[in-house]
Amino acid sequence: MTIDLSIIELLPPRLQFGGASAHSDPKAGLLAAGPFDLRFGSARKDHVHVGIIGPADQVAAARRWLERCSHEVPVLGEPSLLKRPFPGFAEAFHKRLVAPDASSIALASDANDDLAHALEGDAYQAFQRVVNLYADAHARLASRELNRPDVVLMCIPENVFNKVSSVERKTTEEERKRARAIRRARESNQLDLFGMLEEVEQTPEDFLKRDFRHALKARALRNRLPIQLVTDALLKDKERNQDPATRAWNFAVGLYYKAGGVPWRLPPSGPDTCFVGISFHHFRTTRRAIVRSSLAQAFSSDGEGFAIRGEGVPVEPDQARNIHLSEQQAFELSESVLDEFELRTGGAPMRVVLHKTSHFDPAERAGFAGALKDIPIVSMVTLVPSLFRLLRYGAYPPKVGTLCTINGDRSFLFTSGFMPELGTYPGPHVPQPFEVRCLGTESALAAAQDVLNLTRMNWNTADIRGKWPVSLSFARRVGGILDEYGDDSPAETSFRYFV
Repeated sequence: MTIDLSIIELLPPRLQFGGASAHSDPKAGLLAAGPFDLRFGSARKDHVHVGIIGPADQVAAARRWLERCSHEVPVLGEPSLLKRPFPGFAEAFHKRLVAPDASSIALASDANDDLAHALEGDAYQAFQRVVNLYADAHARLASRELNRPDVVLMCIPENVFNKVSSVERKTTEEERKRARAIRRARESNQLDLFGMLEEVEQTPEDFLKRDFRHALKARALRNRLPIQLVTDALLKDKERNQDPATRAWNFAVGLYYKAGGVPWRLPPSGPDTCFVGISFHHFRTTRRAIVRSSLAQAFSSDGEGFAIRGEGVPVEPDQARNIHLSEQQAFELSESVLDEFELRTGGAPMRVVLHKTSHFDPAERAGFAGALKDIPIVSMVTLVPSLFRLLRYGAYPPKVGTLCTINGDRSFLFTSGFMPELGTYPGPHVPQPFEVRCLGTESALAAAQDVLNLTRMNWNTADIRGKWPVSLSFARRVGGILDEYGDDSPAETSFRYFV
């Protein structure tokens, strides 16, 4: 039997920044040209207003960290392509960091320790009391008509995370059965050798436990004011923490995006596109019924992102991981995405690319096609972690962007591997590629280039080592936040609330 093997190396995306130059590494681009929204001119504010909530000592530590980030933060040891000095927030983003005393709320001090009282007793009850304490303070900042922060730092001390970062739900037998079914479905996936799907899909632990981060973000979503969680891992220089400059880079990019900034974007190349990641998550209704809802995480060509939850469907006893939408559900979810896209961009896309980790069945294909019938180009792309391996001469694995096609039929894309921008392979094990399966008029090559491009569109970090496209990479977190949010649909859908 003859095997036809085709290998090409896709170029990393050349991201756009504030100036004319393009770069594939966000750190290099921000240093050279500033953030993309410099192009907005006078419509752009000259500062980021930061609120701070937490114990008095951590509020003070957060202020010191913001002051530190206002200046250059050197790397420990020799600088490298992987470890670059942080130039200072104003130097990188052309905005000042402003954190007035009036925008800080201390939850614990020498005179009053509401946080210690909230932590007393049973962990599950303490969880809700602590969430309420932070959320009530956040609501006070969010309700301001004047001097309202752009983003709020939620400072969480170690003793709080130790007790309430994740607590067991008071579950019913039906809920425990559903968790076992999720576990069996995950264990049956033999292709996911390194647990890549755990990054994007709900786990049994997600279903059986409440997550403190998700609960706080759900309350911030309700208050319509983004938050950034802050711990000692960011604020303190400890041996087990990241290098200070790396921490500053990642913190600053995430803060800038959540405060309304646009750090970088993909260059326009072809028709205006809406990328949509489709995933599924178990939710509990207010009556404790278990439903499985679809989630759509959508992004325009310029990086604007939003999240929408589809209609919940009752869970069937024998339902496995590869759940599918009905034709009507696929139709309605697509319509909701198009409506939100048009609201945000002023028009309909010319191209829609749908991403999933399971195949598109006939009902889904019919529903998506019906809702998107007026869109000139529609592609349905499945990304499956694969056991396929590729070796190359030398010490390093294949480059990021390597696309191997076998017999013109099956295509495998490496989104992890050797990175020329870093001069090394920054991973712990042999890279695992995705098999890229594409339905529609476009080729697997076009689908693979889209996936590679979207791995660089995570505006929550300066790190370029993400394996998943942003259309799918936050699915697990989005589902957890919306589970905590409740049955009703959020008034705000912007992705900056979910990262």
